[in-house]
Amino acid sequence: MKLLYVSARSCAVLVDEEGDYRARRAVSLTLNGADVDVEGRSVESIFGLKPDTDYVLAAWEDGSMREEIAFRTEPEICTLNVRRFGAVGDGVHDDTAALQAAILCCPAGGRVLIERGAYRTGPLFLKSHITVELKGDAELRLATDRARFPILPGMTPAENAAGEVLLGSWEGNPLDCFAAALNGIGVEDVRLIGEGLIDGRAQYGDWWLDPKAKRGAFRGRLLYLRDCRDITVQGLRFRNSPSWNLHPAFSENLTFINIGVDAPADSPNTDGFDPESCRNVRVYGARFSVGDDCVAIKSGKLYMGKKYRRPCEDIDIAYCAMLRGHGGVTIGSEMSGGVRNVRVRRCLMRGNDRGLRIKTRRGRGDSGVIDDIRFEDVRMEGVRAPLVVNCLYFCDPDGHAEWVQSREPRPADGTTPTVGEVRFERVRATDCEVCAAYLLGLPERPVAGVTLRDCEFAFAAEGDSMRPAMADGVEECLRRGVIARYVKRLSLENVRVQGVEGPLLEAHQVTEVNNGVKCPV
Repeated sequence: MKLLYVSARSCAVLVDEEGDYRARRAVSLTLNGADVDVEGRSVESIFGLKPDTDYVLAAWEDGSMREEIAFRTEPEICTLNVRRFGAVGDGVHDDTAALQAAILCCPAGGRVLIERGAYRTGPLFLKSHITVELKGDAELRLATDRARFPILPGMTPAENAAGEVLLGSWEGNPLDCFAAALNGIGVEDVRLIGEGLIDGRAQYGDWWLDPKAKRGAFRGRLLYLRDCRDITVQGLRFRNSPSWNLHPAFSENLTFINIGVDAPADSPNTDGFDPESCRNVRVYGARFSVGDDCVAIKSGKLYMGKKYRRPCEDIDIAYCAMLRGHGGVTIGSEMSGGVRNVRVRRCLMRGNDRGLRIKTRRGRGDSGVIDDIRFEDVRMEGVRAPLVVNCLYFCDPDGHAEWVQSREPRPADGTTPTVGEVRFERVRATDCEVCAAYLLGLPERPVAGVTLRDCEFAFAAEGDSMRPAMADGVEECLRRGVIARYVKRLSLENVRVQGVEGPLLEAHQVTEVNNGVKCPV
């Protein structure tokens, strides 16, 4: 048992270090001798604590105490209840002004408390050094009329080192976007905690109609952090965002614990969590079920990557569940600043089109280097294509152009991205359909190295074919093994594939192959 986080009013604990999203065995918890409600997850959160108080948390198994941890909650200067500021919480009254007033008036070290009720609100803006707690029976219901949303300008000329101030962002470019339900602009030391719901209610507006069009500005999010640091989000649920759900950009020291993110399977571009050019990010015990990638790690398109060269780096995603979505965990495709030192471990993926996915393309730039990527101890159930690396992704208006999609080597220049070392270890996938792995590098810059070690793939008896990589010329596949094209070094160590039809390994333009793939009897 390991204590992950403590605030004045909550804590989070890792109950089972060897589990994934679910703990392997039933464990009960007591706090100062009183029973604690648990959900059988490897990471559990406890709310309702008192500030500046000593606690002893004990884990019990089969009637015997296994271990205990002593800790003290942080102090808290005061609590401001939004009801005292005029918030009604009846689902009808507009509570925006009251909620915003409580946030702005909260002193450093204080808490804004949102108790039971349904609070209709427009976008809210956070301030530094406060806690906002949304109780389990409280909801923030976002307005649906875009005329009520302020616009965050994408780029404003400025007399600073960069020569510009960037606020709005849309798919990796500094473009005007509508504000999110919760916005942090240059804030630090903020805690968003509780078991409440932030509901974007996008299905009741026009956000999901013609979703790529700019109408006044591009669509907003549910949580948007820009140039922030030391932010923790614990326990909150997010639902039906206008576009990406959680989008931190150019921020650092971010922790997300036991959050839940939901959107319909057919909702457009409702990614769950998209850190962009962020540093030191932890996501533990989260659950995602969305209409696009559950997690997408990004670092801007060519302008942002060339100018700022700010990679997304030092990312740890563990004990999470990706229960639906086009991708479980994706890197790219907007990654012109680079992505490095990413570890995804002990996660459960179920019902995704693709599980662990890297996507880039010509034009992302020479600062777009993806390297030191490790996927470890990931369990997949019904994921159609478990592993995909695609360096010819056909996104953007020119995505199908010949210069992007050509299989002829082009001169490597300032527009050419790089994929370095990628490791998949102890990935176990059942009921696959398409192929075990599809690895597609650039002809002029092959993927430097891909390792599959101690991985197992078992195909469903029935399934539908699909193109594993979204690139021109990629054929539909069904029950195929490991397919690799344009890779320098491919190492397959104790890889087992069951139910494959055809060769276990199809390697084309692969310089060095260590073939340890087996077909169990």
